[in-house]
Amino acid sequence: MQIIKTEIPDLLIIQPKVFEDERGYFYESYNKKLLAENGLDANFVQDNQSMSQKGVLRGLHFQAPPYTQGKLVSVIKGAVLDVAVDLRKNSATYGKHYSIELTEKNKTMFWVPEGFAHGFLTLENNTIFSYKCTNYYHKDSENSILWNDPALSISWGIQDPVLSEKDKAGKSFTEFEGMF
Repeated sequence: MQIIKTEIPDLLIIQPKVFEDERGYFYESYNKKLLAENGLDANFVQDNQSMSQKGVLRGLHFQAPPYTQGKLVSVIKGAVLDVAVDLRKNSATYGKHYSIELTEKNKTMFWVPEGFAHGFLTLENNTIFSYKCTNYYHKDSENSILWNDPALSISWGIQDPVLSEKDKAGKSFTEFEGMF
């Protein structure tokens, strides 16, 4: 497993070593000890999975303190443009975002720690997305930042994604100022 740091501290790209032959492939998708040795010492308590059609945008989601969640995300089938936004007020990268393409072919995983909003756009039909979470879902703490908030300048590559009612009603980035 290769752990790659991004320009936003604490966001990590995890590239597993994949063994392929005529039978298919094998890779280690999680190794607590190896990740801890590289700064990701998380206790995962809940796994989630979603399936979406091409053009579905989910996010930008986060849970407010004290129910914050870190997420280790990956794509099992299909492809997404995955985005994390730094909401940590005292961070030098506050309000900055990082995007990465996660696909079933590249098998890349992405660590999004607590204090970040997270979202993704599906790039293929029947995309299956997987999340390992460090805290349980808490409905009263869930929040959504508007996916196309001009203050964030995220280039999603789509003008009219398919959105849930919750995501259509997302709030502006500035409404969450200082939450973390």
